[in-house]
Amino acid sequence: MLTEIARAKLNLALHVRARRPDGYHELETLFAFVEYGDVLCVAPAEAPAFQITGPFAAALAGEGDNLVTRAAARFAETFGGGAHAIHLEKHLPVASGIGGGSADAAATLRALAGLHDVALDDPRLFAIADGLGSDVPACLLGGTAIGKGRGERLEPVAGMPGTPVLLVNPGVAVSTAEVFRRWDGVDRGPLGADPLAGRNDLEAPARVIAPVIGDVLEALAAQDGVTLARMSGSGATCFALFEDAKACAAAAAGVARFGWWSVETTLI
Repeated sequence: MLTEIARAKLNLALHVRARRPDGYHELETLFAFVEYGDVLCVAPAEAPAFQITGPFAAALAGEGDNLVTRAAARFAETFGGGAHAIHLEKHLPVASGIGGGSADAAATLRALAGLHDVALDDPRLFAIADGLGSDVPACLLGGTAIGKGRGERLEPVAGMPGTPVLLVNPGVAVSTAEVFRRWDGVDRGPLGADPLAGRNDLEAPARVIAPVIGDVLEALAAQDGVTLARMSGSGATCFALFEDAKACAAAAAGVARFGWWSVETTLI
């Protein structure tokens, strides 16, 4: 049996450049990942099996098909390896802008690759990831990278490992499709030399759909020691980077009174 951590994905910056004829949007984004995430265990089995537990399991209970089972099926179609039993411990909120489903699919591919001696940089593995979703290749890579196109064209860059991060989700699920639909179509420019000086172009439409996102961002920005407070992906999870772990812990205590889901972690 192999265990993989499906680490939460952050978009430290997310610039939407244009709508594409294929229905997607042209993006420039800075992906980063944190230590915290879902936990996925995979073992060979006589027949395919999938089990989900954890704090956010109920949101996916009863689904006969999901990104994890799709990832396993497509791995088998490409590489063989027989059937597997998969157990997912769901710690990340669903539909929350931190790539929970994409991270789970990528962790499935990494675990299966490890069980069957497939190199993690095998182009066929990334082709499967790309077919599963725009964020899955970044989650498969699992490190800081600039993403272009739909986010699948990746350029690894230096990260900020060890930087304290506070994740906060106000408990609302935001539809990615609806957020993109409400984007105003204005190209506000590319990522610059310092992507952290960028922005998230989906924040404005997400705040229209879920105004509480604005409350979260205001609460995070007001904490001492914050170096960056921003929404991730299409929301509703927001994050703050801090100068040190003490400031992060104090901020976590400060936002606890709102009753929002929050986690202290670090960038990898």
